[in-house]
Amino acid sequence: MELTVQLDPSSKQLDLFGPADSHLRLIRRSLGVSITARQSNLIISGAEGSVNQTAEVVDRMQKHLLKHGQLTENDVTGLIAQGAAATGPDNGQAVSVYSKKVVEPSTKGQLQYIETMLKNDLTFCTGPAGTGKTYLAVAVAVSMLKKRQIRRIVLARPAVEAGEKLGFLPGDLQAKVNPYLRPLFDALEDMMDFAQMRKFMELDIIEIIPLAFMRGRTLNESAIICDEAQNTSGLQMLMVLTRLGHGSKMIITGDVTQSDLEANQKSGLIEAMDTLRGVEGIGAVELNQQDIVRHRLVQNIVRAYKKRQGSPKRLEGDEPM
Repeated sequence: MELTVQLDPSSKQLDLFGPADSHLRLIRRSLGVSITARQSNLIISGAEGSVNQTAEVVDRMQKHLLKHGQLTENDVTGLIAQGAAATGPDNGQAVSVYSKKVVEPSTKGQLQYIETMLKNDLTFCTGPAGTGKTYLAVAVAVSMLKKRQIRRIVLARPAVEAGEKLGFLPGDLQAKVNPYLRPLFDALEDMMDFAQMRKFMELDIIEIIPLAFMRGRTLNESAIICDEAQNTSGLQMLMVLTRLGHGSKMIITGDVTQSDLEANQKSGLIEAMDTLRGVEGIGAVELNQQDIVRHRLVQNIVRAYKKRQGSPKRLEGDEPM
């Protein structure tokens, strides 16, 4: 099958095609099609399903470029990963934040995650690194703040040591816990400019804190995000869940395969999801390696480690993963 796609005149072909046509080469390798550029047209040939999927990917690439002003290889990889039937930028669940960009789900799993967060007052989300668990939760919280549906955002993480003890790290308490909270700062900085974020933090409209700092509080009209929740104990998770106040929304995220707890200690995230399964008003989403939208190698890395973990044999001297 051969299909001719007419490019939007406002799209910059150099940015659309990538340096030395790298974006087109990536599409060719991923979808198994032939692509020829002729003036303002792209001629796509190959199997019918692959040709149609390529046309949709090119359309999304143009829309992404128009909205964001740039298109990276990682962006193209994410758009390809959506698949022919995936719901793309026109899915109706774009999240508006303070920055000019619009945060959109890139996969069906991410779309389900956003819909679940909007529908429920409490949402659990598990999945491997790179699936957007934290990023999309922060985006929904910032969007609610922008729409004045809440008055405060509270972002929390357990400060669990992975091989290092907090007491041996240099600096005061704030300096010791900042590395644990850095991923939350990174996500937030993508949603608004630094001056605005700093102002909100000075006014306590946005709090980024270690999990222990939530004890004894009741959080009304707030969006509360507990990240890396696989590192909570059962008592810590119960403490977090009971902070939920009137008019608030809570999102609990974590990767159950990456716990830093002691070997004999059960994760509070797993315990909470088992205990609260089926309770009305509580949603749960499990993202998988198909929802990874970081560098294209991340999917392969996760797949390789998952395969190793599932192997019944282990080389002598190997430690269990």
